[in-house]
Amino acid sequence: MSKTFKVYFAGELFNHKDLIGNALLAAHIEKGSKGQYKCILPQNLEQATERAVDIRNQDLKQVIQCDLAIFNFDGTELDSGTVVEFMLAKFLDIPCVILRSDFRSSGDQRKDGDDWNLMCSFYPRTQLVQFNAMEFYQKAMKESDSLDEGMDRLYSRIASLLIESLDSVRSLTPVFKGDKSQLEALYRWALTFPGGGLEDLCSDSSFVEQIVAAKLERKMYS
Repeated sequence: MSKTFKVYFAGELFNHKDLIGNALLAAHIEKGSKGQYKCILPQNLEQATERAVDIRNQDLKQVIQCDLAIFNFDGTELDSGTVVEFMLAKFLDIPCVILRSDFRSSGDQRKDGDDWNLMCSFYPRTQLVQFNAMEFYQKAMKESDSLDEGMDRLYSRIASLLIESLDSVRSLTPVFKGDKSQLEALYRWALTFPGGGLEDLCSDSSFVEQIVAAKLERKMYS
C-alpha cells in the first residue's frame, strides 16, 4: 500500500472563485493520485475563534505538519499570506510546488525569469507548474458537451501536472543534513520564532517528535 502524503494547499481564499477553484483542484489531486496526496485547505479548517493571531497560528501549524506544499502564485502581486507560508515551508526544507495559471506577466525579473518578485524565487526543493489558464479553459470547454464535463476535464489536467511535480519534488535531495535531534530542534524553533502563541498551540510534549518521526518514516528527509 502506498504512503499518503499531506499537502498544504496555500493561496488566496477571499472570494467564491478562489474557494471553489481551490476545492475542485484539491479534490482532483486526491482522486488523480488515488489518495496518495491529500490536500489540506486552510479554507476548510474550523475556526474556533475570530482572533487574527489564532487563525494565523492554525495555518502555520498545518504548514509545519504537512509533508509537501502547493503554493498558488497567481496575481500581479502575490498574496502576502501565501508568501509567509512559503517561507516557513522553505525554512523547514519542505518540498514545494508553485502553481501559476495567471497569463499576465509581472514581477521585477527579466523576461526569462519568474512572473513575480525575485525574492520569492531560486529556493531549493521547489518546482514550478505554470500554464495559461485561459488556454486550458477554452480547450477543455471545446472538448466537452457540458460545463460539468469541461470543469472535470480542466481540473483533471491541472491535477495531473501537479501530481507529476509533487512526485518529482519529493524525490529531490533534502537540503537539511543533520540528524534526528537536530531536525527536532529545527522544528521546535519553527514553533518558537513566530511568537503569538503558536508554541502554546502545539504544547503537547510529543508534538515535534511525532512530526519528525512521521516525516522520516515517509523519507521526507535523509
